[in-house]
Amino acid sequence: MQFAAKLRGWAQVAATVALVSLVAACGGGGGSSNNSSSSSSSNNGSLPASPTATPVAANAANTAAITVSTGVANVINIPTVSVTVCVPGTSTCQTINNVQVDTGSYGLRIASGVLSVALPEAAVPTGGSGTLAECTNFADGFSWGSVRTATVQIAGETATGIPVQVLGDLTNSVPTGCAIGSEENTPAALGANGILGIGNAPYDCGATCASSTTFAQFSNYYACSSSTCTTAQVPTAAQVANPVAHFATDNNGVIVEMSPVSNNGATSATGTLVFGIGTQSNNALAAAKTFTTDAFGDLNNSTFNGSTLSAFFDSGSNAYFFTDSTLTLCGSNFSGFYCPSTGQTRTVTVVGLNGASAAANVGILSAATLFSNGNDYAFNDLAGQIGSSGSFDIGLPFFYGRYMYFGIDQTASGGQAPYVGY
Repeated sequence: MQFAAKLRGWAQVAATVALVSLVAACGGGGGSSNNSSSSSSSNNGSLPASPTATPVAANAANTAAITVSTGVANVINIPTVSVTVCVPGTSTCQTINNVQVDTGSYGLRIASGVLSVALPEAAVPTGGSGTLAECTNFADGFSWGSVRTATVQIAGETATGIPVQVLGDLTNSVPTGCAIGSEENTPAALGANGILGIGNAPYDCGATCASSTTFAQFSNYYACSSSTCTTAQVPTAAQVANPVAHFATDNNGVIVEMSPVSNNGATSATGTLVFGIGTQSNNALAAAKTFTTDAFGDLNNSTFNGSTLSAFFDSGSNAYFFTDSTLTLCGSNFSGFYCPSTGQTRTVTVVGLNGASAAANVGILSAATLFSNGNDYAFNDLAGQIGSSGSFDIGLPFFYGRYMYFGIDQTASGGQAPYVGY
């Protein structure tokens, strides 16, 4: 399954800046936060025109305010919202701030260190016993924790009694094959108090983990006793769930609306997360084009530099990530990022399963120049190298100044196919 990509932050950037594979953002109109205070001058060279859309006000029941700022761990380009979790059927609730908005993953994951309410453990399905756990893999590490049941409230929307993941709450050893890279269960490691996965899929694994013929090889769920954990077959209804798909209304998708930011960076940015598409007066589908995707939001027929690859729009990635040997890489201080001497534009042609296509222009400025001002946390032209030349990760920088639409897969009930649009 395709998760999103995240990055580290100012506290760690001098040592290493890595991308992860899990975990959109929105912008608020105007304000001083849209102007960088950087005294450094950057050679903007040839950059694409910046989009200028401004978000709707986050004052309706189906809207939540998004903030890109210092957050909990001084991590750049991390869009966050507030999420309330409750013990199902009770008024025992906790509001958790600084939860990352991620259109590249599916499901709510909360760091155990910030959780003060005792959410009930989810039952192990298919007659199993013990604790149901999940191993969530990223590009540079993994998270490990139990599956629990919660009623999730965001703004005026509620998903009742859905599976969520609590990170870092297990004493069981991490299963062999999961522990690749560093363990990321804390706010300091995640760059947020949790991850709100609101991408195109209603569940975080789908048929692969539910099928009796594929779960043994591919499931990331485990049934854990006091001493051992074994791979578990988990039907979709018991998998960690995209909360939006389980709202009573406004449950067919989201719109991520980000305010514009300066090419040289901004101290912060704001925006609006809108629930539902075409269900209310404030969420009409107004995309110039929509592109149907595979079950996980990928556009697998896209092209870049003459090659076919998989492109995806991921608010959980704090930069564009792609492979381009013509772009200069930064030195060891900003390893993995691009540092061209002048501003650059690259074009990826995104192609949907419906045949719709469009040229998505991305701008790249030197990460070393952008990072020279430690007070800036929002960037619209930051890019880095991805490990595979077969992917193009269109991260949060593309969202600034745009309305980004994500239609949730409803084909299992005879409804819409998953799609993205802008």
